[in-house]
Amino acid sequence: MRSVGDKMVILVTGGARSGKSSFAENLYRDKKDVVYIATSKIWDKEMEERIKLHRESRPFHWRTYEGYYSLTDALGEEKNYLLDCITLLSSNIMFDVTDGKDYIDYNLQKEVENRIFDELYSLIQAIEERRYNLVLVTNEVGYSLVPDNHIGRVFRDIQGRINQRIAALSHEVYLVCCGIPVKIK
Repeated sequence: MRSVGDKMVILVTGGARSGKSSFAENLYRDKKDVVYIATSKIWDKEMEERIKLHRESRPFHWRTYEGYYSLTDALGEEKNYLLDCITLLSSNIMFDVTDGKDYIDYNLQKEVENRIFDELYSLIQAIEERRYNLVLVTNEVGYSLVPDNHIGRVFRDIQGRINQRIAALSHEVYLVCCGIPVKIK
């Protein structure tokens, strides 16, 4: 398994439980100066347990930044950053912006997408300006069934476009399936 080289942005994608987070973390296995950017928030007991397990599985010397806005606030003296995951960041921002609406028209969808992209783009720009490394983890949402409700379809569409835009900015992109990473860019 390789580790992150000099100053790059890597996107890691795959389905749920595909092994993408493990692969992303292994890219930094030999690094001491890592910041883990955790984008989830606790909304129920299950998520609380998942977050606890994730915290316990990371190396103790990695610093953790929790949030999905103002991502550049995570930057410090460390040279290596891992954001896990874009999908949770997107859903959190989408629900903040749409405020529980039952229907999200195309103008609001574009606003949500742009807010998500702006957060990620600001982080990527800051990482590149400082010549740091960044690994981003996201879910591939296009391989499943078409959601049977409007909100689910809107989320899938926004996330698919975000993944495309971030992949275009990344130096390398990996698709992880059954725990096996395949370099696609």
